[in-house]
Amino acid sequence: QMQLRESGGGLVQAGASLRLSCEASGRTFNIYTIGWFRQAPGKEREFVAAIMWSNRTTYADSVKGRFTTSRDNAKNTAYLQMDSLKPEDTAVYYCAGDRLAGWQARVTADAYDPWGQGTQVTVSS
Repeated sequence: QMQLRESGGGLVQAGASLRLSCEASGRTFNIYTIGWFRQAPGKEREFVAAIMWSNRTTYADSVKGRFTTSRDNAKNTAYLQMDSLKPEDTAVYYCAGDRLAGWQARVTADAYDPWGQGTQVTVSS
């Protein structure tokens, strides 16, 4: 089973940038869709972005134009570049893998397994 580990979270001011990394163990990373989700206190986990094995990307409307996801299959790593951060982006961010996606990335959390442990992103105003 592939395992995922996020890194790169932190505390930044509004307008700043952060880049999250999602490093995978195992030899099948390249066939997985990697999804990014976030969960703020008292809220449901929500879809942020996803990148398929084909490098096709999908974004939530709330982050479109500010966040960019990419992957480096040689390094078994996916990235989430977050620019122009807002206080409402504050959440625990998770990456997760989906091996069964069709022609378009799925955006529901129950489609994904495995999951990383999460990394905290806090944006102050």
